[in-house]
Amino acid sequence: MANKKVLWILIDNRMGSVGQARGIAQQLNEAHFEIIEKKLDYTKLSGLPNFVRSNTLLGLTSETKQSLKAPWPDMVMSISRRTVPVARYIKKKNPETKLIQLMYPGETGLNEFSLVLLPEHDKDKPYHKSFRYLIGAPHRVTPSVLSEAKEKWAPVFKDLPRPLTAVIVGGAIKKRAFTLENAKELAEKILKAKKKLGGSILITTSRRTGQKAQDLIMETLKDIPAHTFLWGDKNENPYLGYLACADNIIVTGDSVSMCSEACGTGKPVLVFEGNDWLTKKHYRFVHANLSRRHP
Repeated sequence: MANKKVLWILIDNRMGSVGQARGIAQQLNEAHFEIIEKKLDYTKLSGLPNFVRSNTLLGLTSETKQSLKAPWPDMVMSISRRTVPVARYIKKKNPETKLIQLMYPGETGLNEFSLVLLPEHDKDKPYHKSFRYLIGAPHRVTPSVLSEAKEKWAPVFKDLPRPLTAVIVGGAIKKRAFTLENAKELAEKILKAKKKLGGSILITTSRRTGQKAQDLIMETLKDIPAHTFLWGDKNENPYLGYLACADNIIVTGDSVSMCSEACGTGKPVLVFEGNDWLTKKHYRFVHANLSRRHP
């Protein structure tokens, strides 16, 4: 199709953010956009604040820098605060490029963005004319995606006793560890639920879970029939299969993306909050936004 708009998506190693961007891209692609993912690999300098990195490629590897060159796109979607300087660099090179940001970009260079998509629980940030608010986070969990995943993964889980409960475990968040006490409480609540309901679990953990917490959870749940995909496993990731095939879902509340994807299935969802773990932002999301619309 002629005259398609070109959109670059700046992809890094934060998979929650990447999932949001790809969820939006699925819909845009249907509207005949040409979508190109630009993978960003960082150096230690990426940890510098954005007012220092400004609109430069400081903090990127040499290989990544070489991939960011003309012809420049019509639009750029940046997905986290670390990707903002890169988006601004592209606009410096080509002022006609429009910038779209997922999540709060910080105040540095904010006026350069045409659109900033924020979750409602970030309404505590000073308002800007480019802000538009969403319930939760964009995601890729659509009916067609779930149908395809169910067709693929249902045969794998067919011998497990029903009902199937997907357990999606995150972990540590900024300045807040996922303690062994919280891991134990989560495991005990899952164990109590399964003793009442019966059936099996489909459980996956995260890089942020931590090995000791993961071991504690799995030891506690060892007598429950299960399919597992634990952090570090090299097999194909069954995450979408878990969401598609589960009868109900338990998800930890540390990730807005994970909670949003779980609710995107339309199935019963329980969110684990733990103790002295989640931030005020997470509580606003779970209580003020999520539970109000997904009782």
